[in-house]
Amino acid sequence: MNFKILIVDDDKNFIETLRDSLKEKSVEADVAVTSSAKESFALLSKYTPDIIILDIQLGDMHGIEFMKSIKDFQRLKNVPVIFISAKYTEPADRTQALLAGAKAFFSKPVDIEDLWSEIKYFVDKKTGK
Repeated sequence: MNFKILIVDDDKNFIETLRDSLKEKSVEADVAVTSSAKESFALLSKYTPDIIILDIQLGDMHGIEFMKSIKDFQRLKNVPVIFISAKYTEPADRTQALLAGAKAFFSKPVDIEDLWSEIKYFVDKKTGK
């Protein structure tokens, strides 16, 4: 089974690190990357990821608003969202994201092992492990 991950972030180093980590963990994943809400909406019109890793600070839309928008679509309603952020790192920011429906929230720099543990939970859940 090929797990589908959408990463919405403009931080190329983070994306490369995450991709390398997934390869190291032998995760067979189809990883799609976008850097804006606009690009993401276009991709999501034809692509249904198993998980979305979302930067809360997008250039064209706040991440929480983006998440709320995609959750309006039945096909995307149950796709788990993991937020990451360099700017919004206060406990209130984390609480706001979780109350809005995010499954997890990580501050940058992200501990890749902690993020991997969260992703693995959803991979295992999807694959029945």
